[in-house]
Amino acid sequence: MRLSSAPQRRSDLFVSAKCSSAIPLCGRLLVEDVLVQASLDPAVRTIGFLPAADLPAAQVGAGIIVVDRDDGRFWLDVVAARPARSLDEEQMAVAELASRGLRPIVLTPEEILEEPRFANARQVWSYRERPVGLSLRLQIIGTLEEEGPMKLGHLLAAIRSERDPAPAVLALTCADLIEIDLVSRPLGPATMLRGRSRR
Repeated sequence: MRLSSAPQRRSDLFVSAKCSSAIPLCGRLLVEDVLVQASLDPAVRTIGFLPAADLPAAQVGAGIIVVDRDDGRFWLDVVAARPARSLDEEQMAVAELASRGLRPIVLTPEEILEEPRFANARQVWSYRERPVGLSLRLQIIGTLEEEGPMKLGHLLAAIRSERDPAPAVLALTCADLIEIDLVSRPLGPATMLRGRSRR
């Protein structure tokens, strides 16, 4: 299993299979990493964005990232990317978002940078643009559907391919077709995978 990272490209917009539209990063510290982690989190179903213009009663800076998860709808309060605002403006922003049925998830830099999730998510995400042929895609997804959750090493051993299938597996994870455990251990043969559930 060879997992050398593909080249990273930075952009002012973030797009993933879970995003309903491109999300502006606006140079906000750690926001791209938050979006990568949310895109790879099995509990997150969709990721959306509320532009500041759509929130007239609140001083929200560049806009609000919204995630629909298994346990409800939330907005991501990235501490390092908070706009400068007074206590009154802060309370008004929270009240405006609460009126829309959104609860906050406060994310400190320490939480975002927590290992092994931080490094694992970056490594997996570096494969997001790798093309995966139909035959290999069907083989990988079919194996997970037939055999259920399995370790990455076992899945790679089960795939018949002239090329290393690891990049394809990680690309399909970025495409929201495979769930991967990024929090238990560094990415490797013992990393657990499962087919993406559609609840």
